[in-house]
Amino acid sequence: MTSVAQFHNLAHIFISFVGAILLLAIYSNIRKRFRQILEEDESQKRVDSGLLYLSLAMFVWVGSGIWAYTSKRFGFSDTMAYQIGVNLLSIVNNLFLLMALFYFYYAPKFIYNNTKNIKIIIGIIIAVASVTLIMTGVFGKNNIYNNVRLNAVPDLILSGFLCFLMLISFYKTFLHRGLKLVAMISVVIMVLIFVSQLPEVFLSFNDEFATLLIKIIAKTSLISLFLVLATSWVIQLANTPRPNEMRLKFLDWSLIQLSIPSKNINNAQVDFGSKTTQYKNLLKFAIRREYGNGDLQSILVSSAGEIKNQTYLTRIIENINEILQLEAHQQLERRDLFTFLGEGKYRLRMIPENITIDEGLLHEFVQVAENEEYKSICN
Repeated sequence: MTSVAQFHNLAHIFISFVGAILLLAIYSNIRKRFRQILEEDESQKRVDSGLLYLSLAMFVWVGSGIWAYTSKRFGFSDTMAYQIGVNLLSIVNNLFLLMALFYFYYAPKFIYNNTKNIKIIIGIIIAVASVTLIMTGVFGKNNIYNNVRLNAVPDLILSGFLCFLMLISFYKTFLHRGLKLVAMISVVIMVLIFVSQLPEVFLSFNDEFATLLIKIIAKTSLISLFLVLATSWVIQLANTPRPNEMRLKFLDWSLIQLSIPSKNINNAQVDFGSKTTQYKNLLKFAIRREYGNGDLQSILVSSAGEIKNQTYLTRIIENINEILQLEAHQQLERRDLFTFLGEGKYRLRMIPENITIDEGLLHEFVQVAENEEYKSICN
């Protein structure tokens, strides 16, 4: 083992181990401090574990570093068994990163909180692992063709897909959290992460110093990015209103009274005026939250749902911010008022006891509602 390889492997193990422990510690602390916000209430079983899966992914990096160091130390780095180990560790790492993306609010819609699609992608990852093992068994020592390591190609394609998903998720997350510079740096880091894996497949690129330098820079930068992500998450959670502090009253058609003490909004009256669609949509959420049970508390927001587009949810928030003329630190976000339950379903976050609807208004709405379901909900 060369000095460069020895330095890289030991640094890789130590940096990954420290990063994984730090993330695990931050995650544990966040769970203790923000348990109520993370778990919402008993009806929502999902616990936000994105940071936990990122930590587990880094523990896999520790394992891969030990595997690489051991193979060099005991002289089996050129064997097929070593390469199988590398591919399998990479696939497990991809699996944990994918599970983390499941909890990323700004991840592509087909992944965020979508259990069905996540199972499909996990199935694809298992299929990739199977193809890798089959190719290894079929090709044996003839695994290299034109300086291309054939059995590592499926893993590279999967890693490229995952890097693309993470690039989008990180960029949008940091951008929405007001960290534009970090968002741009995250793009560079994800590109470096993908480039660092090319020499594993294309052997002609395998200049040892350059390859190991890119790898250590990319992974160290990614760990730093995870820590920034965790820190910004803490700030976001600290600014998120508690469900039991928010109060909502429907006083008349187009008129509501809203209280969110942590945002310094106390008994503020919001007159939606001519924006009747936003008012009615908010009223629908409130009726379901107060009188509905189980799935009836939520509304499907999609082309096939009761509300056709997520833009309508955003407009409710924008209208409240605009009408109340809230300062920047008071501005509401969609996740402050609505909980995404997965598969296109949303629900008001505030507890039913804190929602009040004028009886005359409720009766009138139920009588003219296009959806007959509201009559059974209110009975």
